[in-house]
Amino acid sequence: MSVTPSAPAASVPHPAQAPTQADLLDFVRRTAADTELIASLPLDPQGRTWVRLDGPGGSEAWLIGWPPGSGTGWHDHAESVGAFLTARGELKESSLAARLPTDGWKTLELSDGVDRERRLPAGRGRSFGRHHVHEVLNESTAEHAISVHAYYPPLPQIRRYSRTGPVLRLEHVERPQDWQ
Repeated sequence: MSVTPSAPAASVPHPAQAPTQADLLDFVRRTAADTELIASLPLDPQGRTWVRLDGPGGSEAWLIGWPPGSGTGWHDHAESVGAFLTARGELKESSLAARLPTDGWKTLELSDGVDRERRLPAGRGRSFGRHHVHEVLNESTAEHAISVHAYYPPLPQIRRYSRTGPVLRLEHVERPQDWQ
């Protein structure tokens, strides 16, 4: 989709100052409160939909619709920090509380106790740092969820993983041209 609606006015940091995780979380919170914008997202019963937004301080931002049962699979956002917030419905985030090596591996065996899970109903969100590995799911069998996401710097790549029990395997790397 190439539609770029106007997002709520964001406090833009000084150009020499990159937006922080807190700035991104504030932006997604205020954007998710824009009921007209949230209602304008076209929803598809078969797959996720998205619209790119203007994020604060040169960040990349997205409004994403999640049909029932959809998810991202395990991934990270490389060198970008980010934030996301559920605007409608509920999402579940599974994440790893461990920093993974960034290069030089294809398969890792994860230690016990690294798994985290968060339920994020409408109005709840979180921010995260670089190399945060997670998956996001809409576990509802009947309702769409909608969320707002922001990343800085704009996503240079997304690494996709598969997971079987404690084994995490790097499957492929996506670049911006793959999703824009």
